[in-house]
Amino acid sequence: MALPTQPGSADLILGEVRRAHRRQRVSFRLQFIATWVVLILGLVAILASGRRGFDLEFVQEWAPFILNGATTTVIVSLVSIVVAVVLAGLGALGRLSTNPILFGVASLYVSLVRGTPLIVQIFFAYLALAEVGIVLPILVAGISALAFNYGAYMTEVFRAGIQAVPRGQREAAQALGMPERFVMRRIVLPQAIRIVVPAIGNEFIAMIKDSALISTIGVTELLWRAQAAGRPQVRIFEALVFAALVYWVLTMIFSFAQGRLEKRMAKGDR
Repeated sequence: MALPTQPGSADLILGEVRRAHRRQRVSFRLQFIATWVVLILGLVAILASGRRGFDLEFVQEWAPFILNGATTTVIVSLVSIVVAVVLAGLGALGRLSTNPILFGVASLYVSLVRGTPLIVQIFFAYLALAEVGIVLPILVAGISALAFNYGAYMTEVFRAGIQAVPRGQREAAQALGMPERFVMRRIVLPQAIRIVVPAIGNEFIAMIKDSALISTIGVTELLWRAQAAGRPQVRIFEALVFAALVYWVLTMIFSFAQGRLEKRMAKGDR
């Protein structure tokens, strides 16, 4: 005969298990933070013990000037990713089209961009187009090159997202007599966008770092300002280290925001 359990004993055991898991999570996070602190302090010590030492006075003096470039970096990346999303959507529709002309244009766009370096595309937008009479301002040329490049890479992401929408939903809409243009706009695309949002976030974070390449044509973003501050003072090491830290902080901020967005969308899916 089974022994009777005491009232509330299951709740007590469950509570103890939860407290143990909570202590384990806290311990993991503390060890994780401690590891980062030790590694960062060790890196700082290595930098400070160099042949010439790390000039903190230079960083304090020029930090505001360099940080002003971070604003340009973020703005350029935001505008570029918006344009890239539009290009990727059009490219994905072209890649899925049964029209051979649209399919050929979209396929050539993706192949051409993915087959050439981004730095070449930046120089082409700013220098090569000017020789044939298409003169773009520096900022417009940089944004155009970034958007053109990332739009091609995200075309395949959008295409996969559209194909990931269950076919039954499109067939149900068609059975109700909904025109094809409404099926794509109201049924397929809203669901595909939810699928590709995490990928767009990853591309945006990568674009923040790749935006440093437009400094080669004179856009006064973060890297350009770091070089402008460090070269005359012969402190390019300190300037680049500071710029790298700013890029790192930016990527961590947007990575955290992306993670929060993904969790929120996952709750909606559940």
